[in-house]
Amino acid sequence: MKTSLFDDTIENIRTAADIIRDGGMIAFPTETVYGLGADALNCEAVGKVYEAKGRPSDNPMIVHIAETSELARLTDDISEDMRVLMDKFWPGPMTMIVRRKDIVPDVTTGGLDTVGVRLPSSDVARSLIKESGCPIAAPSANISGRPSPTTAEHVIHDLYGRIDGIICGEDCDFGIESSVIDMTCDPPMILRPGAITREMFSEALDREVAVDQSLFKRPKNILEPEHVAGAEAPESDDDFHPRSPGMKYKHYAPCAEMIIFDGESESVMKAMDAETEELEKQGKSVFKLSFTDEKLAAHELFAKLREADELGVDVILAEALPEQGLGFSVMNRMLKSAGYNVRRIK
Repeated sequence: MKTSLFDDTIENIRTAADIIRDGGMIAFPTETVYGLGADALNCEAVGKVYEAKGRPSDNPMIVHIAETSELARLTDDISEDMRVLMDKFWPGPMTMIVRRKDIVPDVTTGGLDTVGVRLPSSDVARSLIKESGCPIAAPSANISGRPSPTTAEHVIHDLYGRIDGIICGEDCDFGIESSVIDMTCDPPMILRPGAITREMFSEALDREVAVDQSLFKRPKNILEPEHVAGAEAPESDDDFHPRSPGMKYKHYAPCAEMIIFDGESESVMKAMDAETEELEKQGKSVFKLSFTDEKLAAHELFAKLREADELGVDVILAEALPEQGLGFSVMNRMLKSAGYNVRRIK
């Protein structure tokens, strides 16, 4: 397949929108990560996205809209809580899980009776949706399981020759995917953490929101957060039907082995230095990750994992972040990237 590369001018966005309307696939920047878009209501077009990414068919997609009013096209159930969150966080990195209308096909939702809907703040993304004249289903624009793309170069590396076009815009602001909150239950439940944190949701609704227990899955050598100590393990993959992207399948994985070091910063750095020395004695190359703050970590994590892949390193050593606020969201990605390979340093 020939893949066209577009600058993010309005003329090029209109050309890309024509491709979307004709059932094609376009990768485009958002404020979170780059998305791979197709007409969300076109079964054949959405099917092409699954094929291009190598994405499992029961992994639901998020549908992107350009205006709040367009939500009513996708669901009949718009609650007062939903209106509060829309007023507070849209446009922005929030996806709401809602009951879907029949107009949304099974292929888009992974067979669920719900659909995730987001209104991005990226001007390029919203322009593409408006010019296309349809809601756009758009998972991250990468090969399934790889670190999410935060630059056009990442998309080109993964999907060039697999899709119709790529809008090459600016690097993504947030660097991790949207927060996903299920609005079909009471209280609303966070299914995937992101830039909008549990604390922010709770403050907006003036009550506590829940967090899906699978987000607290940890290997035995990791201490559980106090407020969920003793949480049961999530269902087995065979029986588990994900309600949101990122809940079931391997995600964000670099090619190299990755180890997370968790503990007091000074002790962690000493342990990482010692591990580096030992690995280098074995002839292995090492890439170390340590972030000074949560926001920087969110912005750079996926890009750094891809940099390590480009360098062809054998092992990535990463310092854990405190699991509060945005740090919880970043650690969700980091733990999955490492396959929960964590060392607790005392």
